[in-house]
Amino acid sequence: MTDRWATFDCYGTLIDWHGGLRAGIASLWPDADVGALHRRYLDIEASLQAGVGTPYRQVLTDGLVRLAAEAGLELPPGSETTLADALPSWPAFPEVSAALAELRARGWKLAILSNTDPDYLEASLEHIGVPVDLRVVASKIGSYKPAPGHWEAFFRETGVPRSRHVHVAASLFHDAEPCALLGIPCVWIDREAEVATVPVAARLTDLTLLPETLDTIVPA
Repeated sequence: MTDRWATFDCYGTLIDWHGGLRAGIASLWPDADVGALHRRYLDIEASLQAGVGTPYRQVLTDGLVRLAAEAGLELPPGSETTLADALPSWPAFPEVSAALAELRARGWKLAILSNTDPDYLEASLEHIGVPVDLRVVASKIGSYKPAPGHWEAFFRETGVPRSRHVHVAASLFHDAEPCALLGIPCVWIDREAEVATVPVAARLTDLTLLPETLDTIVPA
């Protein structure tokens, strides 16, 4: 029987990306509306990623500079890389390591499909502490999700049948929506209490029940 593969988005799904962004913004402008700035930053970042393969470190830097300019906030000299420098320290969510270890114990192959750079992902995987079998990162393939490049690279590398693969992600925009277009089952990790915009294979609030959920979608 062909191996079962679970692919994962990393930031927001496994690593506390939103928490890291909010903390970085708050460290620069503690008296500002951090929630509003965080939401605007997400839109800016998506526009910077569209159609290009710019290193994610540069995206984080350019996004913060643009955010400050749009909001009329002072960005002290040398602080342009606040988010870019902080990302390697952002922690994994508490249940992630145990869930991924359990998936490996059940025979699942694991891959990360991430809008990031190799050095960032390496640092984040050290926090997680569970090995993965394949990594596909934006700066290597010249494409950011929601473009299909990550999934195309994954299927090209593994040759796995679509029936033996499930994607796991927290972002509707970057992951669940393109999965729906590509016909890929997606388990949505709804950490931000959002409203689903597309059908998903399952909705979970964290990874605690992920091993059982994936076994139901693709039995051993």
